[in-house]
Amino acid sequence: MKGTVNIINKVKFNEQGLIPAVLQDVDSGQVLMVAYMNKIALTKSLETGKAHFWSRSRQKLWLKGETSGNYQLIEEIKIDCDSDTLLLKVKPQGPACHTGHKSCFYSVIEGNKIIEKEDENNSNKTIFLQSLANIIADRKENLPADSYTGYLFKEGLDKICKKVGEEATEVVIAAKNKDKDEIVYETADLIYHLLVLLTLYDITPGEVIEELEVRHK
Repeated sequence: MKGTVNIINKVKFNEQGLIPAVLQDVDSGQVLMVAYMNKIALTKSLETGKAHFWSRSRQKLWLKGETSGNYQLIEEIKIDCDSDTLLLKVKPQGPACHTGHKSCFYSVIEGNKIIEKEDENNSNKTIFLQSLANIIADRKENLPADSYTGYLFKEGLDKICKKVGEEATEVVIAAKNKDKDEIVYETADLIYHLLVLLTLYDITPGEVIEELEVRHK
């Protein structure tokens, strides 16, 4: 704790008590997002290894990924020559952007237009999958009364597993019927219920994709 305090005292926070922090993917080098830290956020980040920030709009401390599971695990923190900007090299556990994009910097200024472009190595379909997972995580957190997803979380593991099993069977039946549209429809149901199951255990689609990538190498 004493070492952390010494580090904090060497950081130059602005008049609002904040310092900008740039997040960069430690493996790809891609810039992911920019946020602000105060002394508490920086202390929490140093102590836990997970990126914490201070929300200027909500005026509160927030742990990146607390709701979505998209934690940003810190590998290294660098500070610039003036000690007034931080660079966090992280291993993302999912998209850094709340929109589902891997990086917040997915739009390009071309002439007088701002054009949204797909993230490198990340299609819009993958982005939608993560966005859906984020919605499911929100349902788990808030359990709205009129939500089917909320109902599944209220019922618990046995109900969710039963639905996964039922939908997997429906996919098999559709395949046996050789009906492409039916296969797509039933697979969508299965994927949705699998996302619910993953969210129950705080597992993100990104973690599954990473496992597939490891197997592919």
